Amino acid sequence: MSDIHEGNTALGDVAARTLANATKTVPMLSTITPRWLVHLLQWKPLEAGIYRVNKVKNESGLLVDCSSLDEKELPQTFVDYEEWGREYRLNAVNTVLDVHTRISDLYSSPHNQIHEQLRLTIETIKERQESELINNAEYGLLNNVAPGFRIQPRNGAPTPDDMDELISRVWKEPAFFLAHPQTIAAFGRECTRRGVPPAIVTLFGSQFLTWRGLPIIPSDKVKVVNGKSSILLLRTGESRQGVVGLYQPNLTGELSMGLSVRFMGINHKAIASYLISLYCSIAVLTDDALGVLENVEVGRYHDYK
Repeated sequence: MSDIHEGNTALGDVAARTLANATKTVPMLSTITPRWLVHLLQWKPLEAGIYRVNKVKNESGLLVDCSSLDEKELPQTFVDYEEWGREYRLNAVNTVLDVHTRISDLYSSPHNQIHEQLRLTIETIKERQESELINNAEYGLLNNVAPGFRIQPRNGAPTPDDMDELISRVWKEPAFFLAHPQTIAAFGRECTRRGVPPAIVTLFGSQFLTWRGLPIIPSDKVKVVNGKSSILLLRTGESRQGVVGLYQPNLTGELSMGLSVRFMGINHKAIASYLISLYCSIAVLTDDALGVLENVEVGRYHDYK
């Protein structure tokens, strides 16, 4: 006669798990990036959503004289202004988040459903913010480089010579380069081939390649199209006549700089709605605050023997 306990001699895993609670993570979102550009910019609060950049109209016409021992007549001059400077208006990145109250009531332990829905939506909005700062047709960095500060690579791939040429254009206190990670890798390969590996610097607890002491900041928002991309070089800060980020302070429901969340109510289907808005823009104060190395090839590799 066979033993009735021949199959199992102790409680099995599947049955035991019915009495156990699994430790759960919050929802992960692979599209979240560090968004270094937002951290490295200096941000200017606006009073009414408008920022006007005023400039010297007669920059090359100002007359001064170095004092000498004679009594010659001193030059007379004045500073004229452009009648209307360029105005930057804040752009809004908006969405409405819907959460069924039954879901938030019943399934909010251990993680609050409303909080997680808001968190992931806000992360997506902030990713779009960085993309707009770089690519927006009106105010994005790539579309606001003056013609004299656009340069082309010598041989396709980004080389140390190309980076030096870019620095020679934006030479007044440049802050950092900005490029796609694939472009940074392509530059690293060109440096390795020439025996001049870039130095490393630590910022915000992370390591970055540098060139001539300037960090090369990665962002996947500097797009790679048909194997080619761009490298930006910025000077930042209003006091340096550089690039500044713009935002609206003191918003209703403000959570962080320029970001607000407002409860819109619950409809007859028991769905709660939240309006999420982020107001931002970016301004280039002078032409020499921003340069770009365009059309760099990111797919060139070398054989090392």
